[in-house]
Amino acid sequence: MCTYTTVKDTVDGSAKGPGGTWFHVSDVTVYFDHPVHAMAEHTLNIDFADPGKGPAARVALELTAESAQRLIAAVQAALAAVPDEMRV
Repeated sequence: MCTYTTVKDTVDGSAKGPGGTWFHVSDVTVYFDHPVHAMAEHTLNIDFADPGKGPAARVALELTAESAQRLIAAVQAALAAVPDEMRV
């Protein structure tokens, strides 16, 4: 069963895409659904994109729920170790 819950937001960063080229990412879409490639029934799917540069300016992740929770914990731990004055 799918929830069709989709969360969209803006981000400011860079991603390495097709052909090994870097591009700016401005949008993120997160949803839990059937994966396209990962070998799992459902995954947390995260798409980083720059819509102004067309469909090739996109990086997609498909993570199992357990892997997604570990990623969240790792991101939180990394950010917690950064002094406040460096968080710009």
